[in-house]
Amino acid sequence: MSNANSRGMFSFLLKEHIVAKPGFNRWLVPLASIAIHLCIGSVYAWSVFNPALTQQFGVVAPAAGDWDLSSVVWIFSVAIFTLGLAAAFGGKWLEEVGPRMVGVVSAFCWGGGFLVGSLGIVSHQLWLIYLGYGVIGGCGLGLAYVSPVSTLIRWFPDRRGMATGMAIMGFGGGAMIGAPLIGYLLNTFAEAPTYLGSADAMNLVTEAGRRFAETANGQVEVVVASAAQAAELPGGGEAGVYAVGTGDTGAAATFVTLGVVYFVIMMVASFSYRVPPADWKPEGWTPPEKRDDKAMITRNHVHINQALKTRQFWQMWIMLCFNVTAGIGVIGVAKTMMTEIFGSTMPGIVTAAFASTYVLMISVFNMVGRFFWASTSDYIGRKNTYHCFFVLGTLLYMSIPFLASAVSSNPSVIYLAGFYAATMVIFTMYGGGFATIPAYLADVFGTLHVGGIHRILTAWSTAGVLGPFAITFLRDMSRHNAITELVAKIDPAVFREAFGAPMAQLDALVEANTVTIARLMEIAPPGTVDPTSSLYNTTMYAMAALLVIAFFANLFIRPVGERHHVENTHPEAAPAK
Repeated sequence: MSNANSRGMFSFLLKEHIVAKPGFNRWLVPLASIAIHLCIGSVYAWSVFNPALTQQFGVVAPAAGDWDLSSVVWIFSVAIFTLGLAAAFGGKWLEEVGPRMVGVVSAFCWGGGFLVGSLGIVSHQLWLIYLGYGVIGGCGLGLAYVSPVSTLIRWFPDRRGMATGMAIMGFGGGAMIGAPLIGYLLNTFAEAPTYLGSADAMNLVTEAGRRFAETANGQVEVVVASAAQAAELPGGGEAGVYAVGTGDTGAAATFVTLGVVYFVIMMVASFSYRVPPADWKPEGWTPPEKRDDKAMITRNHVHINQALKTRQFWQMWIMLCFNVTAGIGVIGVAKTMMTEIFGSTMPGIVTAAFASTYVLMISVFNMVGRFFWASTSDYIGRKNTYHCFFVLGTLLYMSIPFLASAVSSNPSVIYLAGFYAATMVIFTMYGGGFATIPAYLADVFGTLHVGGIHRILTAWSTAGVLGPFAITFLRDMSRHNAITELVAKIDPAVFREAFGAPMAQLDALVEANTVTIARLMEIAPPGTVDPTSSLYNTTMYAMAALLVIAFFANLFIRPVGERHHVENTHPEAAPAK
């Protein structure tokens, strides 16, 4: 089918066919934008899926055949990477076809990505989840992210910041709805695995790192669940032995439900998009005069192709990339991190419900930060705002290892409160970085090609890979070291009795999820400190180091030189004086 025929078939989606008629209520456009951004913003609730996806076979605890956390977190990374690329290069297509076409395509991609991902869960094919949620869904994320921006600017020339800010806040707040919704659906569709009995009553054997129970029907692969793990089952459960592959985490059904719901909402919202007639302006509104020059705010313009040749663009690219890297790595494992740092020391407080609420509050502060910091930058300047991000952020990231170490030796709620407060401030600055960078770019490069800002979102793509990779790599390294140190403290005979295999098979036992820090702590000598709460210490120091680099990139930003101004590089594109 030719491109012309395709455009004819779908011409009702093109911008020339969605010009608003007289009397159209322009406030319907931001409402549609917010609805779409709330749907795609649920990507920030990804960590709620982590426990279910890493326990698909074991359900109550990870089994030998289950995916590890590092593999699952990378799905989120691929989605964010694809989002950045789709947003960076989808802006031009948006200007050609209009917001309705882009919105409809994004609905098919985001909703369809969930459906493809559900097939990956059912068939236990990880690559299908990467393809569905990560690549196809990520394209939907990027297109939906950019779809309302230029339209809202045209509809609200009198309130541009407010209109676009509402949509961007919707993206930041998507997990506020998504996290509890995902948790509810997982609990609704989950089925408990078959309970075989207590560990003492069963005859357990270990083969190639896997645990098996001798039953009347022969050997059955099993997992041994602690009381805390069993309590998280639907309706609760008992500590002991559970048959692998007999329950359901509810993840596949949750993916299907979300895919259908998001598709319907985004389609309805996309068909609500309208573009204003040419030369339209709000009744009674007169365009304001140009403001006087302020520090770091230019009245000149730089062509987008030239902007890429300036050091200022790449300094800002580094700033955005490292600020997002530090925040997005934590977001991807937020629920897991909260549970690991405080779950073992304060199990009565840090339950699965508490961790899910933590993810929800991340969304709240992410959303609030976008409005708060962007508004603050109008008063203190963009450069000073980013100084706040990097100085305050460095101090807060460095405080987390102290709080984690302190709570392991003294389980006090004050350390939990300190961790909670520190991370929430960090997430306001993560969201604030996204909300402030458009104005910063306009200040430095002018407004002629400010739409080219979407190219800087390749920094978001890079951070979407770098952040989760750093946090999972460093966590796995810390976990390996912690297990090695714990095993060195345990009597070999006690180890063999607990796991049915000698210490020489440690690597195979760890690979099969038979040996974990939690299981080792059950047989460790009295007085042994649980190292789980310190698994993220190295990661936090690394994130602080990135922010120090970003601080200096921001510190040395200077106004763009005259040789880069549009009248000197692309005179044909220069605006009339």
